[in-house]
Amino acid sequence: MSNETPRGAGRYEVPIGIEIAAAWAWRIVIIGAACYVLALTLGHFSEVTIPVAVALLLAALTIGSVEWLVRHGVPRVLASLGVVLALLASLVGLLGLVGQQLSTQFNDLRESVVEGIDKLQDWARTGPLNLSDRQLDVWVERIQDAISGGDQEVVNQATEVGSQIGHFVAGFFIALFALFFFLYEGERIWSWVVQLFPRASREKVTSSGRAAWGSLTAFVRATVLVALVDAIGIAAVALILQVPLAAAIGVLVFLGAFVPIVGALVSGMVAVLVALVAHGPVTALLMLAGVVAIQQLESHVLQPFLMGAIVALHPLAILLAITAGLVVAGVVGALLSVPFAACLNSVVRHLAQGEPPDTDGLLGEESRDFGDDPPPSTA
Repeated sequence: MSNETPRGAGRYEVPIGIEIAAAWAWRIVIIGAACYVLALTLGHFSEVTIPVAVALLLAALTIGSVEWLVRHGVPRVLASLGVVLALLASLVGLLGLVGQQLSTQFNDLRESVVEGIDKLQDWARTGPLNLSDRQLDVWVERIQDAISGGDQEVVNQATEVGSQIGHFVAGFFIALFALFFFLYEGERIWSWVVQLFPRASREKVTSSGRAAWGSLTAFVRATVLVALVDAIGIAAVALILQVPLAAAIGVLVFLGAFVPIVGALVSGMVAVLVALVAHGPVTALLMLAGVVAIQQLESHVLQPFLMGAIVALHPLAILLAITAGLVVAGVVGALLSVPFAACLNSVVRHLAQGEPPDTDGLLGEESRDFGDDPPPSTA
């Protein structure tokens, strides 16, 4: 028997590195295509998927209150309904506070804006620009023409805003109903979801769901505490500096803090801008110093202490997740991207370690271990 290599065989051999790269490449392409199609599908049904995602975040925040009421003898349906109504009342109270602030202090802020515009015009005349009254009048006329010349565009924008308000109201009620059923029958809904997977993988799906739920719950509760500290701190600085709309600024900071990094930066700049308009650059610099100090406290003390190891996301991963969320779905995508990344990270770590997650039950404390035969569901 000859050990010689057949003539021409060597030229057709594929290096092992190319084989491995090709094997990984087509798998990555398929995974990327599947993720892209999934994103398109979810975006097409965004009027449903976004309210359901928001309801899931709210359920992670309030499930502890429902369980506490159930342990004290309140029927689960009444406990779920009571928590939803309390959450709705809190939202109405925050909006009422903002409306009251705007109605009582808007005139003072408007006078400050008019005074600031007069000072800007005086600076344009006497400052380095050295503009004449005629040149200023020309610029004012151009601005007026730009505002009044696009009547049809204004009408189109108003129509679009009206349509968006309608979608928002519909999504708001979808979120409320979804939140109620997540709190009331979340365990049954999850058991139905588990049945959609092959029988052999149901145990891992169940444990992965618990890991994701534990991470989501920790993330939402920690984010609320961080947002509350940010809102109270920045509102207190605004009150000390006598900046108008201090309570409204606090509400804006509280809502903005749910988008890490970007939300805190934008809401803080709004506070600085209001201080600049109302009291000038010195007060604005003091307000900026207060905002920076509070956000440094958040970044270096609150976030590491509250998040802990359950939501172990690197700041670069958070920034990339927010950027991807903004590209895919705008502000809503930025809001949902970080909790999604936290859940994904928790599931990957759980599957890699191969250990059961040490978290509370899925959508409740009384968790079931779904093995080969999950209980029947009517969800």
